[in-house]
Amino acid sequence: MGIEDYGGGQGPRPDVLVVTTNDVPGHRIEQVIGEVFGLTVRSRHLGSQIGAGLKSMVGGELKGLTKTLVETRNQAMDRLVEQARARGANAVLAFRFDVTEAADVGTEVCAYGTAVVVARE
Repeated sequence: MGIEDYGGGQGPRPDVLVVTTNDVPGHRIEQVIGEVFGLTVRSRHLGSQIGAGLKSMVGGELKGLTKTLVETRNQAMDRLVEQARARGANAVLAFRFDVTEAADVGTEVCAYGTAVVVARE
């Protein structure tokens, strides 16, 4: 697996810009739409759990679980962008991820931020 299998984020010219900052340099906020989020819950595959258990005894990265978490985060972010776009936003500010265990059967990943309309200054 290459580095592209372990990354995420947006491409070079997204129609909905997602940033972790509270503003976008060179832009002004014209409208605050409000909170948006993308949520997904993934269960763990039995085979990967067994493999992870064995790997944890000797140490090292759990590459299968890492790849699954990357895919899960990307899905949550895609859903966040879809919701922002549907509400008329062209940017999401203060973007964050929240990751929690979901009733010991999976992992919940929530991508959230504030949907806004920005314009170049």
